[in-house]
Amino acid sequence: MSRRYFGTDGIRGRTNQTPMTAEMAMRVGMAAGRHFLRGDHRHRVVIGKDTRLSGYMIENALVAGFTSVGMDVIQFGPIPTPAVAMLAASMRADLGVMISASHNPYFDNGIKLFGPDGYKLSDADEAKIETLIETGEIALADSAHIGRARRVEDGRGRYIHAVKSTFPEHLRLDGLKVVVDCANGAAYQTAPAAFWELGAELVQLGVSPNGTNINDGCGSTAPGLLQETVVASGADIGIALDGDADRLIVVDETGTIIDGDQIMALIGTSWAKAGTLRGGGVVATVMSNLGLERLLKGQGIDLIRTKVGDRYVLEEMKARGANVGGEQSGHMILSDYATTGDGTIAALQVLAALVESGKRASELLQQFDPVPQLLKNVRFAGGKPLEAESVKAVIADAEAELSGSGRLVIRPSGTEPVIRVMAEGDDAGQVKAVVERICEAVSSAAAAHV
Repeated sequence: MSRRYFGTDGIRGRTNQTPMTAEMAMRVGMAAGRHFLRGDHRHRVVIGKDTRLSGYMIENALVAGFTSVGMDVIQFGPIPTPAVAMLAASMRADLGVMISASHNPYFDNGIKLFGPDGYKLSDADEAKIETLIETGEIALADSAHIGRARRVEDGRGRYIHAVKSTFPEHLRLDGLKVVVDCANGAAYQTAPAAFWELGAELVQLGVSPNGTNINDGCGSTAPGLLQETVVASGADIGIALDGDADRLIVVDETGTIIDGDQIMALIGTSWAKAGTLRGGGVVATVMSNLGLERLLKGQGIDLIRTKVGDRYVLEEMKARGANVGGEQSGHMILSDYATTGDGTIAALQVLAALVESGKRASELLQQFDPVPQLLKNVRFAGGKPLEAESVKAVIADAEAELSGSGRLVIRPSGTEPVIRVMAEGDDAGQVKAVVERICEAVSSAAAAHV
């Protein structure tokens, strides 16, 4: 059966519209709970959420679903997505749930599921849960074995301790002025606490959530305020997280944005020099800049590319035994410390390198000069324009033109009728011309179909 509800990062949508309704959340709880019932022990699920207003509705519906099939529920309130993954494994839970739509606006929400090992569920597990949701054949617990629910307060403390333990013991952040923007999201308490307890002088942004201001003009998707604040306050560095804190963007002391590619370059090369980089290289997606690939190659490090999506990065990391991976957008997966992307842990690796180097952030974090890169989207009404012979011919010509000096990535969106056309190369003018030719060919082919 094809996947109807689960995307590349759980179930997501606008709240009170299918599939993100209270009824669906309850059915997800029932189905996922039933799927993970195994053995005679008291089963438990841990649930975290970000700060969206709809989180209360979704959480209560999930609790009803889980308890109805006999699972006990531990509710942590607002904590980052990687905290849920960590707590699911460390507390011997049968399942972990994060209620979040990540970097989306407040009116969206989502449900992310983690297995007892702290990793996101496999396609096979998600397919079985979808079958249970659709068939409705979910056995309920008898009256004596309905689950219990309780809210606990130590989840944030456990996570803060775990995050701090990833920071080198011989280092401190004393004397470092850090601006941290928590996007009015899940990390509004945990990230500032971790940085401050390690000695940093903090300027805090995005730490006053009200249910509707998550990711609103703040966080990693809107770093303008962070840039301004870093410069105005004379800070050494700025860190911006997204709504569920599984990714980050860094700003140096001049206000310049440092993306995920530069962060992967810093961590990958640092770990390689220390002899702790595993798996033969760094894992990233097809969207990572060619400049990153060239830098790593110059130091004998492979860049292994995957499809877009942090789950594909993680799958490749697990297959290769790699411990550094991520996306240009700021998802950083450091598998020595976490089973999913963790913006706070990645930020601490950057801060450790900054302290140890004694350099300014602008000197340390610009690891390579990015190759000119251009991405455009072409919307179409129907058909398969990439299969048109005219489009194939233009793409073939473009690949030949960029051969040896650039790359071409063309892919259909997995969520909307859009073709994404990306090219990069040493000549910005050539890159622009190539992208425009391909977009025009795709548009013409799509129009001909209509």
